[in-house]
Amino acid sequence: MVVVLVVLVLGVGVFRPGFLDADNLLSTGRNAAYVGLMAAGMVFPLAMREVDLSVGGNFALSMVVGAVLMRDGMPPWLAVPVILLMATALGALNGVITTYARIPSFIVTLATALLFRGIALAFAAGKQIFEVPRDNSFFVDLGGRYLGVPVTLPLLVVLGAVLTLVFTRTRFGAQVRAIGSNPDAAAYTGLPVDRIRIQALAVSGLMAGVAGTLALAFFMSGDPTLGEGFELTAIAAAIIGGTALGGGRGSVPGAIIGALILALVTSALVFFRIPINWTSFATGAVILVAVAADAALRRYRTRTI
Repeated sequence: MVVVLVVLVLGVGVFRPGFLDADNLLSTGRNAAYVGLMAAGMVFPLAMREVDLSVGGNFALSMVVGAVLMRDGMPPWLAVPVILLMATALGALNGVITTYARIPSFIVTLATALLFRGIALAFAAGKQIFEVPRDNSFFVDLGGRYLGVPVTLPLLVVLGAVLTLVFTRTRFGAQVRAIGSNPDAAAYTGLPVDRIRIQALAVSGLMAGVAGTLALAFFMSGDPTLGEGFELTAIAAAIIGGTALGGGRGSVPGAIIGALILALVTSALVFFRIPINWTSFATGAVILVAVAADAALRRYRTRTI
């Protein structure tokens, strides 16, 4: 995936040198960071055969709730843990309903996606909330740049590294992969499948809250309409990055790189002056090529083994 990313950047840069401008690449990376954070969290439920379609609504609700709290006088840095706790609780709620109501997570999170965004629209009265203390260090530090680099990007790298360690080096990550590989065998051996499912969806909710917090810091407003379609892009990024819908395996770095690839494709369309209506087509084509290539590679490895 890293090779694909580099080839994409250089390939577009050959025909449109302005694409390689540092400001353009950094801006594209910052735009991809929000989906990248959600894709990194999405790896956990996908790896155990679950899906979270509510991250876009959770993202919007996190922005709006944060803006409302700050507008009503809560110090921005104090509002951050409230936002993250709320987002994590919403993700866990998806897991609880899925587990105890015995409803597929696809259906549950499809419903809660509409529910969360509806609450965000109600809180914001259908419009953006601009009345926030924009001169506060929260907006200056998290929404600005450090040494010319958007702060969102190093945070994406750090959080991606943390989630990679959790997924690959902790008991929780091993349980997620084991359950995704064979849920029946995992339950038979005594793994706490229900608890792990709730925790995996809670991680997904947490990362949506982190993305919403950073978006609030950058846009300096709570927009209840922002993030529409982010859930599908995050799932696509995770799949492109090597996370299997059949469960059992995933890659947090791959999901982040997948988000960058999708953002670069969108940016490249702009430089080639291709109508924005073709963005969905290009995204779908990238997903199909990536999934087909991954399937072919796995079949090749199976034959060689």
